[in-house]
Amino acid sequence: MTDQTSLQYTAEHEWILVDGDTATVGITAYAADKLGDVVYVELPKAGSVVSGGTVVGEIESTKSVGELFAPVDGTILEANAAVDADPSLVNSDPFGEGWLIKVTYTALPTLLSFDEYSALIAE
Repeated sequence: MTDQTSLQYTAEHEWILVDGDTATVGITAYAADKLGDVVYVELPKAGSVVSGGTVVGEIESTKSVGELFAPVDGTILEANAAVDADPSLVNSDPFGEGWLIKVTYTALPTLLSFDEYSALIAE
């Protein structure tokens, strides 16, 4: 599991781990809990060009369907095949094996720190 304090966050409940020019993206445990048991994910294909703030996939649960937003402009480097095969990883390990996409980004927008995100979900 990734150290959550070292991640950056969006107001749409996604976490971002920056490594060089690659951003690994997943949804937070808060979002996974609100969705309920995830049963299906639709992720973008490698090589797809994405724009920050746009919908790039869906996360379907027993309760509802949530949207996955691209937090950065860039190109999809990889979609997590393990989550495609076993969507429950989004619930059981959202900050580890349940990551969703890796994006080679062109610019990093202003994101939330762990403390800022914690304050957001506490409201």
